[in-house]
Amino acid sequence: MASFHTIKWVDPGLVSMIDQRMLPHQVIYNEYGDPAAVAGAIKDMVIRGAPAIGAAAAFGLALVPVHDTSDKVEIALADLEQASGILRQARPTAVNLFWAIDRIMALVEKRKFTSVAELRDVVLGEAQKIAREDVEINYSLGSQAQSLIPDGAVIFHHCNTGSLAAVDYGTALGAIRIAHEKGKKIFVYVDETRPRLQGARLTAWELKQYQIPFKVVADSTSGFFMQTQKVDLCIVGTDRVAANGDVANKIGTYNLAVVAHENGVPFYVAVPKSTIDLSTPTGGQIMIEERPPDEVTHVGSWQITPDDTPVGNPAFDITPAKYVTAFITEDGIVYPPYKENLAKLFQ
Repeated sequence: MASFHTIKWVDPGLVSMIDQRMLPHQVIYNEYGDPAAVAGAIKDMVIRGAPAIGAAAAFGLALVPVHDTSDKVEIALADLEQASGILRQARPTAVNLFWAIDRIMALVEKRKFTSVAELRDVVLGEAQKIAREDVEINYSLGSQAQSLIPDGAVIFHHCNTGSLAAVDYGTALGAIRIAHEKGKKIFVYVDETRPRLQGARLTAWELKQYQIPFKVVADSTSGFFMQTQKVDLCIVGTDRVAANGDVANKIGTYNLAVVAHENGVPFYVAVPKSTIDLSTPTGGQIMIEERPPDEVTHVGSWQITPDDTPVGNPAFDITPAKYVTAFITEDGIVYPPYKENLAKLFQ
Protein backbone atom coordinates (compact mmCIF):
# COMPACT_ATOMS: atom_id res chain seq x y z
CA MET A 1 0.00 0.00 0.00
CA ALA A 2 1.03 3.60 -0.51
CA SER A 3 2.44 5.45 2.50
CA PHE A 4 -0.51 7.88 2.24
CA HIS A 5 -4.23 7.27 1.82
CA THR A 6 -6.49 8.96 -0.68
CA ILE A 7 -9.78 8.01 0.96
CA LYS A 8 -10.81 5.77 3.84
CA TRP A 9 -13.62 5.24 6.32
CA VAL A 10 -12.87 6.29 9.88
CA ASP A 11 -15.02 4.87 12.67
CA PRO A 12 -17.46 5.76 14.10
CA GLY A 13 -18.58 7.60 10.97
CA LEU A 14 -16.30 9.91 9.02
CA VAL A 15 -14.81 9.85 5.53
CA SER A 16 -11.14 10.88 5.51
CA MET A 17 -9.62 12.26 2.29
CA ILE A 18 -6.26 13.71 1.43
CA ASP A 19 -6.85 17.26 0.19
CA GLN A 20 -5.36 17.10 -3.30
CA ARG A 21 -5.67 20.85 -3.75
CA MET A 22 -2.92 21.30 -1.15
CA LEU A 23 -0.40 18.95 -2.76
CA PRO A 24 2.55 18.94 -3.27
CA HIS A 25 3.28 21.52 -0.55
CA GLN A 26 1.05 20.24 2.25
CA VAL A 27 -0.28 16.79 3.12
CA ILE A 28 -3.62 17.54 4.77
CA TYR A 29 -6.44 15.11 5.51
CA ASN A 30 -10.02 16.39 5.69
CA GLU A 31 -12.85 14.51 7.40
CA TYR A 32 -16.47 14.63 6.27
CA GLY A 33 -19.56 13.59 8.19
CA ASP A 34 -22.42 14.14 5.77
CA PRO A 35 -23.06 13.34 2.08
CA ALA A 36 -23.48 16.97 1.02
CA ALA A 37 -19.97 17.71 2.29
CA VAL A 38 -18.63 14.68 0.39
CA ALA A 39 -20.37 15.94 -2.76
CA GLY A 40 -18.72 19.32 -2.19
CA ALA A 41 -15.32 17.65 -1.86
CA ILE A 42 -15.87 15.88 -5.19
CA LYS A 43 -17.05 19.07 -6.91
CA ASP A 44 -14.19 21.16 -5.50
CA MET A 45 -11.63 18.47 -6.44
CA VAL A 46 -10.47 17.74 -2.92
CA ILE A 47 -10.78 14.23 -4.34
CA ARG A 48 -10.61 13.42 -8.05
CA GLY A 49 -10.01 10.51 -10.39
CA ALA A 50 -12.78 8.16 -11.49
CA PRO A 51 -12.15 5.24 -9.07
CA ALA A 52 -11.63 7.56 -6.08
CA ILE A 53 -14.81 9.48 -6.89
CA GLY A 54 -16.73 6.20 -6.97
CA ALA A 55 -15.43 5.23 -3.54
CA ALA A 56 -16.20 8.72 -2.21
CA ALA A 57 -19.80 8.50 -3.44
CA ALA A 58 -20.22 5.08 -1.81
CA PHE A 59 -18.87 6.28 1.53
CA GLY A 60 -20.97 9.43 1.22
CA LEU A 61 -24.10 7.29 1.05
CA ALA A 62 -22.93 5.20 4.01
CA LEU A 63 -22.87 8.35 6.16
CA VAL A 64 -26.68 8.58 5.96
CA PRO A 65 -27.70 5.53 8.01
CA VAL A 66 -24.63 5.83 10.24
CA HIS A 67 -25.70 9.30 11.37
CA ASP A 68 -29.45 8.69 11.32
CA THR A 69 -31.18 10.02 14.45
CA SER A 70 -34.75 9.11 13.56
CA ASP A 71 -34.38 5.37 14.12
CA LYS A 72 -37.05 4.93 11.45
CA VAL A 73 -36.25 2.91 8.34
CA GLU A 74 -38.57 4.88 6.06
CA ILE A 75 -36.94 8.18 7.02
CA ALA A 76 -33.43 6.80 6.60
CA LEU A 77 -34.34 5.41 3.17
CA ALA A 78 -35.79 8.78 2.11
CA ASP A 79 -32.63 10.52 3.33
CA LEU A 80 -30.53 7.99 1.41
CA GLU A 81 -32.46 8.74 -1.80
CA GLN A 82 -31.98 12.46 -1.26
CA ALA A 83 -28.26 11.99 -0.66
CA SER A 84 -27.92 9.98 -3.86
CA GLY A 85 -29.40 12.91 -5.79
CA ILE A 86 -26.98 15.37 -4.19
CA LEU A 87 -23.98 13.15 -4.93
CA ARG A 88 -25.05 12.57 -8.55
CA GLN A 89 -24.82 16.31 -9.18
CA ALA A 90 -21.23 16.61 -7.93
CA ARG A 91 -19.52 15.97 -11.28
CA PRO A 92 -21.17 14.89 -14.55
CA THR A 93 -18.49 13.08 -16.55
CA ALA A 94 -16.96 10.38 -14.33
CA VAL A 95 -19.13 7.29 -14.77
CA ASN A 96 -17.79 5.66 -11.57
CA LEU A 97 -19.71 8.25 -9.55
CA PHE A 98 -23.02 7.00 -10.93
CA TRP A 99 -21.90 3.36 -11.00
CA ALA A 100 -21.15 3.33 -7.27
CA ILE A 101 -24.40 5.12 -6.36
CA ASP A 102 -26.46 2.81 -8.59
CA ARG A 103 -24.78 -0.26 -7.12
CA ILE A 104 -25.62 0.68 -3.56
CA MET A 105 -29.13 1.93 -4.28
CA ALA A 106 -29.96 -1.22 -6.26
CA LEU A 107 -28.80 -3.32 -3.32
CA VAL A 108 -30.98 -1.31 -0.93
CA GLU A 109 -34.03 -1.54 -3.18
CA LYS A 110 -33.82 -5.35 -3.29
CA ARG A 111 -34.16 -5.75 0.48
CA LYS A 112 -36.66 -5.14 3.23
CA PHE A 113 -35.02 -3.64 6.30
CA THR A 114 -36.31 -4.13 9.82
CA SER A 115 -34.04 -1.51 11.39
CA VAL A 116 -31.78 1.41 10.55
CA ALA A 117 -28.91 -0.59 12.03
CA GLU A 118 -29.46 -3.29 9.41
CA LEU A 119 -29.56 -0.65 6.65
CA ARG A 120 -26.34 0.85 8.02
CA ASP A 121 -24.55 -2.49 7.97
CA VAL A 122 -25.60 -3.21 4.39
CA VAL A 123 -24.72 0.23 2.94
CA LEU A 124 -21.44 0.62 4.83
CA GLY A 125 -20.49 -2.98 4.06
CA GLU A 126 -21.06 -2.42 0.34
CA ALA A 127 -19.12 0.86 0.37
CA GLN A 128 -16.17 -0.83 2.04
CA LYS A 129 -16.43 -3.66 -0.47
CA ILE A 130 -16.27 -1.15 -3.33
CA ALA A 131 -13.10 0.33 -1.81
CA ARG A 132 -11.46 -3.09 -1.32
CA GLU A 133 -12.38 -4.15 -4.85
CA ASP A 134 -10.85 -0.98 -6.25
CA VAL A 135 -7.44 -1.87 -4.83
CA GLU A 136 -7.68 -5.46 -6.09
CA ILE A 137 -8.94 -4.45 -9.54
CA ASN A 138 -6.28 -1.80 -10.06
CA TYR A 139 -3.48 -4.13 -9.01
CA SER A 140 -4.81 -6.72 -11.45
CA LEU A 141 -5.06 -4.07 -14.17
CA GLY A 142 -1.49 -2.93 -13.54
CA SER A 143 -0.28 -6.51 -13.67
CA GLN A 144 -2.03 -7.05 -17.01
CA ALA A 145 -0.18 -4.01 -18.36
CA GLN A 146 3.28 -5.47 -17.73
CA SER A 147 3.43 -7.25 -21.08
CA LEU A 148 3.23 -3.80 -22.71
CA ILE A 149 5.92 -2.14 -20.55
CA PRO A 150 9.41 -3.41 -21.41
CA ASP A 151 12.39 -3.08 -19.10
CA GLY A 152 13.98 0.29 -19.82
CA ALA A 153 10.73 1.79 -21.13
CA VAL A 154 10.32 5.54 -21.56
CA ILE A 155 6.68 6.39 -20.91
CA PHE A 156 4.53 9.48 -21.48
CA HIS A 157 1.80 9.99 -18.88
CA HIS A 158 -1.04 12.53 -18.71
CA CYS A 159 -2.87 13.93 -15.67
CA ASN A 160 -2.79 11.82 -12.49
CA THR A 161 -3.96 8.21 -12.45
CA GLY A 162 -2.17 6.74 -9.44
CA SER A 163 -3.13 6.14 -5.82
CA LEU A 164 -4.39 9.71 -5.58
CA ALA A 165 -6.99 8.91 -8.26
CA ALA A 166 -8.09 5.67 -6.62
CA VAL A 167 -8.18 3.93 -3.25
CA ASP A 168 -4.67 2.60 -3.99
CA TYR A 169 -2.43 1.87 -7.00
CA GLY A 170 -4.67 3.55 -9.56
CA THR A 171 -4.83 2.77 -13.26
CA ALA A 172 -2.14 4.03 -15.67
CA LEU A 173 0.23 5.26 -12.97
CA GLY A 174 -0.50 2.09 -11.00
CA ALA A 175 0.80 0.07 -13.96
CA ILE A 176 3.95 2.21 -13.98
CA ARG A 177 4.37 1.74 -10.23
CA ILE A 178 4.03 -2.05 -10.54
CA ALA A 179 6.63 -2.08 -13.32
CA HIS A 180 8.99 -0.24 -10.97
CA GLU A 181 8.20 -2.61 -8.10
CA LYS A 182 9.07 -5.53 -10.39
CA GLY A 183 12.53 -4.06 -10.93
CA LYS A 184 12.03 -2.59 -14.41
CA LYS A 185 14.18 0.47 -15.05
CA ILE A 186 11.61 2.88 -16.40
CA PHE A 187 11.48 6.64 -16.98
CA VAL A 188 8.36 8.78 -17.13
CA TYR A 189 7.66 12.04 -18.95
CA VAL A 190 4.95 13.77 -16.90
CA ASP A 191 3.08 16.47 -18.76
CA GLU A 192 1.94 19.25 -16.47
CA THR A 193 -1.78 18.94 -17.41
CA ARG A 194 -3.00 22.50 -17.52
CA PRO A 195 -4.99 24.17 -16.17
CA ARG A 196 -5.13 22.37 -12.79
CA LEU A 197 -1.64 20.89 -13.16
CA GLN A 198 -2.49 17.39 -11.94
CA GLY A 199 0.63 16.09 -13.63
CA ALA A 200 3.05 18.67 -12.24
CA ARG A 201 1.51 18.71 -8.76
CA LEU A 202 0.14 15.23 -8.15
CA THR A 203 1.85 12.73 -10.45
CA ALA A 204 5.25 14.27 -9.77
CA TRP A 205 4.55 14.06 -6.02
CA GLU A 206 3.50 10.41 -6.29
CA LEU A 207 6.51 9.42 -8.40
CA LYS A 208 8.80 11.02 -5.82
CA GLN A 209 7.15 8.89 -3.11
CA TYR A 210 7.87 5.74 -5.17
CA GLN A 211 11.37 6.94 -6.25
CA ILE A 212 10.57 6.44 -9.93
CA PRO A 213 12.71 8.57 -12.31
CA PHE A 214 10.68 11.22 -14.16
CA LYS A 215 10.75 14.63 -15.77
CA VAL A 216 7.90 17.18 -15.79
CA VAL A 217 7.35 18.77 -19.19
CA ALA A 218 4.94 21.36 -20.55
CA ASP A 219 1.81 19.98 -22.22
CA SER A 220 2.85 21.49 -25.53
CA THR A 221 6.19 19.61 -25.64
CA SER A 222 4.92 16.05 -26.22
CA GLY A 223 5.50 16.30 -29.96
CA PHE A 224 9.03 17.57 -29.46
CA PHE A 225 10.00 14.74 -27.12
CA MET A 226 8.44 12.06 -29.34
CA GLN A 227 10.30 13.46 -32.35
CA THR A 228 13.67 13.85 -30.69
CA GLN A 229 13.82 11.32 -27.84
CA LYS A 230 13.10 7.62 -27.37
CA VAL A 231 9.47 7.25 -26.21
CA ASP A 232 8.16 3.69 -26.05
CA LEU A 233 4.54 4.23 -25.12
CA CYS A 234 1.89 6.58 -23.76
CA ILE A 235 -0.41 5.34 -21.02
CA VAL A 236 -3.34 7.31 -19.63
CA GLY A 237 -6.44 6.67 -17.58
CA THR A 238 -10.01 7.65 -18.37
CA ASP A 239 -13.18 8.90 -16.72
CA ARG A 240 -15.48 7.13 -19.18
CA VAL A 241 -15.17 4.84 -22.19
CA ALA A 242 -18.06 4.72 -24.65
CA ALA A 243 -19.25 1.45 -26.20
CA ASN A 244 -17.35 2.18 -29.43
CA GLY A 245 -14.05 2.86 -27.61
CA ASP A 246 -14.15 6.66 -27.58
CA VAL A 247 -12.41 7.94 -24.44
CA ALA A 248 -13.45 10.82 -22.20
CA ASN A 249 -10.44 11.88 -20.17
CA LYS A 250 -8.71 14.92 -18.76
CA ILE A 251 -8.41 17.77 -21.23
CA GLY A 252 -5.28 17.36 -23.35
CA THR A 253 -5.61 13.60 -23.75
CA TYR A 254 -6.85 13.99 -27.34
CA ASN A 255 -3.84 16.17 -28.20
CA LEU A 256 -1.44 13.59 -26.75
CA ALA A 257 -3.15 10.74 -28.61
CA VAL A 258 -2.92 12.53 -31.97
CA VAL A 259 0.76 13.34 -31.42
CA ALA A 260 1.47 9.73 -30.41
CA HIS A 261 -0.31 8.47 -33.54
CA GLU A 262 1.67 10.85 -35.75
CA ASN A 263 4.95 9.60 -34.24
CA GLY A 264 4.10 5.90 -34.20
CA VAL A 265 4.04 5.66 -30.39
CA PRO A 266 1.52 3.17 -28.92
CA PHE A 267 -1.26 4.89 -26.96
CA TYR A 268 -2.76 2.75 -24.19
CA VAL A 269 -5.75 3.51 -21.98
CA ALA A 270 -5.84 1.82 -18.56
CA VAL A 271 -9.44 1.38 -17.46
CA PRO A 272 -11.28 -0.72 -14.87
CA LYS A 273 -14.40 -2.32 -16.29
CA SER A 274 -16.57 -0.14 -14.05
CA THR A 275 -15.48 2.88 -16.14
CA ILE A 276 -16.61 1.32 -19.44
CA ASP A 277 -20.09 2.60 -20.22
CA LEU A 278 -21.74 0.33 -22.79
CA SER A 279 -24.97 2.34 -22.46
CA THR A 280 -23.27 5.31 -24.14
CA PRO A 281 -22.81 4.51 -27.86
CA THR A 282 -20.07 7.04 -28.69
CA GLY A 283 -18.11 9.87 -27.12
CA GLY A 284 -20.51 12.34 -28.68
CA GLN A 285 -23.11 11.51 -26.02
CA ILE A 286 -20.79 12.17 -23.05
CA MET A 287 -21.45 15.40 -21.18
CA ILE A 288 -18.29 17.50 -20.86
CA GLU A 289 -17.97 19.47 -17.64
CA GLU A 290 -17.15 23.16 -18.00
CA ARG A 291 -15.11 24.36 -15.05
CA PRO A 292 -14.67 27.88 -13.60
CA PRO A 293 -12.72 30.42 -15.69
CA ASP A 294 -10.33 31.32 -12.89
CA GLU A 295 -8.60 27.96 -13.33
CA VAL A 296 -7.34 29.36 -16.65
CA THR A 297 -7.01 33.05 -15.81
CA HIS A 298 -5.05 32.40 -12.61
CA VAL A 299 -2.14 30.28 -11.43
CA GLY A 300 -2.88 29.98 -7.75
CA SER A 301 -3.91 33.48 -6.69
CA TRP A 302 -1.87 35.17 -9.46
CA GLN A 303 -3.91 36.46 -12.41
CA ILE A 304 -2.11 35.86 -15.71
CA THR A 305 -4.71 37.32 -18.13
CA PRO A 306 -6.12 40.81 -18.63
CA ASP A 307 -9.26 41.60 -16.66
CA ASP A 308 -12.54 40.35 -18.17
CA THR A 309 -10.83 37.89 -20.51
CA PRO A 310 -13.34 35.41 -22.02
CA VAL A 311 -12.42 31.82 -21.13
CA GLY A 312 -13.29 28.31 -22.29
CA ASN A 313 -12.41 25.67 -19.71
CA PRO A 314 -13.63 22.16 -20.56
CA ALA A 315 -12.47 19.64 -17.96
CA PHE A 316 -12.34 16.73 -20.43
CA ASP A 317 -12.02 15.96 -24.12
CA ILE A 318 -12.99 12.99 -26.27
CA THR A 319 -10.25 10.89 -27.86
CA PRO A 320 -11.68 8.94 -30.82
CA ALA A 321 -11.23 5.18 -30.58
CA LYS A 322 -9.07 5.12 -33.72
CA TYR A 323 -6.20 6.66 -31.72
CA VAL A 324 -6.29 4.03 -28.96
CA THR A 325 -3.82 1.18 -29.48
CA ALA A 326 -5.41 -0.96 -26.76
CA PHE A 327 -7.37 -0.82 -23.52
CA ILE A 328 -5.80 -2.37 -20.41
CA THR A 329 -8.41 -3.82 -18.03
CA GLU A 330 -8.33 -6.05 -14.98
CA ASP A 331 -9.54 -8.90 -17.21
CA GLY A 332 -6.98 -8.48 -19.97
CA ILE A 333 -5.91 -6.29 -22.87
CA VAL A 334 -8.56 -5.31 -25.42
CA TYR A 335 -7.65 -4.55 -29.04
CA PRO A 336 -9.85 -3.31 -31.91
CA PRO A 337 -12.57 -3.69 -33.02
CA TYR A 338 -13.66 -2.08 -29.78
CA LYS A 339 -17.43 -2.16 -30.17
CA GLU A 340 -17.31 -5.95 -30.27
CA ASN A 341 -14.37 -6.59 -27.98
CA LEU A 342 -15.33 -4.22 -25.16
CA ALA A 343 -18.78 -5.82 -25.06
CA LYS A 344 -17.16 -9.28 -24.75
CA LEU A 345 -15.67 -8.23 -21.40
CA PHE A 346 -19.18 -8.24 -19.93
CA GLN A 347 -20.47 -11.45 -21.48
